[in-house]
Amino acid sequence: MKNTWMIFALSTVLCWGLYGIFLHKGQVGMADKELGKYKAFLFVGVAYFLIAVLAPLAILLKSDVKWQMPGGAIFWSLMAGVVGALGAFFVLLAFANKGMPSVVMSIIFAGAPIINAIVAISLHPPEGGLGTIRPQFFVGILLAAVGGCLVTLYKPGPAKAHAPKAAKPEVEQVQENN
Repeated sequence: MKNTWMIFALSTVLCWGLYGIFLHKGQVGMADKELGKYKAFLFVGVAYFLIAVLAPLAILLKSDVKWQMPGGAIFWSLMAGVVGALGAFFVLLAFANKGMPSVVMSIIFAGAPIINAIVAISLHPPEGGLGTIRPQFFVGILLAAVGGCLVTLYKPGPAKAHAPKAAKPEVEQVQENN
């Protein structure tokens, strides 16, 4: 398939879209207001180790790999891991400081492409200079920012909690079962 990359890109969207929700549920589920966020993040680290260390190591060991790696490539790969892990930690800290997952993740997913575009253009300027960038690119950045703001400001609120149903007396329950 020539668009296999799109399947993987959309899979990433799905995973990262679920990330904040699952992380928040883990943090709250730890039932430890002070240290629950660190407990949850510990298991994020365990998952990273299993998936990001053991899986590629197994693949490399199965193949006829040459273990020489350029220092610059190692550095940038480590930096990618550092900013990824820090980002995950900052998400957790945002939740711990009263940030709602839907708001926090909307800001992140609207802002990250903007940062990506700015840094990518800075590192790899277009041939002919910045003046050659089409206006639609800048409109896209503006729309990402506006979209993130709109989703954050106008997100639907949670459903109202319903009062628990009163328990039926045992006599009625027994009669219903017969």
